[in-house]
Amino acid sequence: MDHPRAPLAERMRPRCLDEVVGQPALVGPGGSLSRILNGGHLPSILFWGPPGSGKTTLARVLAGEVKARFVARSAVAIGVSEVKRIIAEADRERESGHPTVFFLDEIHRFNKAQQDALLPYVERGTVTLIGATTENPSFEVRRALLSRCRLLRLAQLDEPALVTILRRALVDPDRGLGLDEHALPEEWIGDIAAASGGDARRGLNLLESIAAAQCERPLEPGEFRALLGECIAAFDQGGDLFYDQISALHKSVRGSAPDAALYWFARMLAGGVEPLYIARRLVRMASEDVGLADPRALGIALDGWQVYERLGSPEGDLALAEVVVYLAAAPKSNAIYLALRAAVQDSRKWGSAEVPLHLRNAPTELMRKLGHGARYRYPHDEPEAYAVGEHYFPQEMPDRRYYRPTERGIEKRIAERLRHLAELNRGGR
Repeated sequence: MDHPRAPLAERMRPRCLDEVVGQPALVGPGGSLSRILNGGHLPSILFWGPPGSGKTTLARVLAGEVKARFVARSAVAIGVSEVKRIIAEADRERESGHPTVFFLDEIHRFNKAQQDALLPYVERGTVTLIGATTENPSFEVRRALLSRCRLLRLAQLDEPALVTILRRALVDPDRGLGLDEHALPEEWIGDIAAASGGDARRGLNLLESIAAAQCERPLEPGEFRALLGECIAAFDQGGDLFYDQISALHKSVRGSAPDAALYWFARMLAGGVEPLYIARRLVRMASEDVGLADPRALGIALDGWQVYERLGSPEGDLALAEVVVYLAAAPKSNAIYLALRAAVQDSRKWGSAEVPLHLRNAPTELMRKLGHGARYRYPHDEPEAYAVGEHYFPQEMPDRRYYRPTERGIEKRIAERLRHLAELNRGGR
């Protein structure tokens, strides 16, 4: 039985598939998990889905359904030595007829070597591995491990499912809050579900906090709204929405929406996000999304970072807000980002091509005799400081055009200059 002081979200975890709300493709009639259990054999599984969608819960339920030991760890907190200890214990238990389900949360946090260490034990069936990840397994999980697991995707819980979960927790006399179904107004339950962002754990935490306040004295609608906002900010600090919020900030800046960008910036500050992390991301935005359309943006982003380091909060928050608005309002160009990506691809393809002799350094007489630097044309000695027709790529590699400036901001002038140089090349001057 769950400890009565355990958080509501922990106490209300479903104990069997019939108690699971949402995920009909997995637990409904004919669902993937239902078919797996009917087959009598539990394979290793990888659950991929957003926070609070039920990955840990389903792992516990499956272990219970097949009467296996359940060992749960987070990939953030353990290493290979701990994994080997768990495997050795599982091996002994298997000899006694007790199978083990090893649940590894955030499996994407394991590096290549750590994931490889799991392979032989999953292959032999020493443990049934159930991994959980919020990241795309195609990029974060080793292909060899992925091929040995059944990949099941969990959807974000919709509001009707969350409302069902919240109502159940409100009235459940044994594991829930044990309150009357009218202890909270019906629309408040809907508001809590909407604020949960598809995360059942988050919704139950919100419900627990607000119900506790309501039990002390009845809340006015305005007080409920204010408390809901305070709770959301506090729970955001835990990190479940962290990457979604920084993504929203970045995309608002990229979309030239300064007001929306300021909203997400303020919300992240209210949620306890480290401002220096935001400062670093703003520098990235200046390079990736503004680029040479406004070269001043990078310097302004760095200045804002430095001001915050010197002043801290709350004074330094204003400097970062200034950067947010400037970047959002600035002309946009990702030409540098695209150019670098294309150049990196070519560097892998032509990575062994030799540096042409005329471009090589020649610090010694021997190198000069070998032709290093021979026939190099010094641009400053040429008209317009430009060596018309000169080739700067490896000899076997054709000329490439990675950087394609936009017609926005300062980059428009850069585009005009490059077009002029291209005309000179075509004219053969």
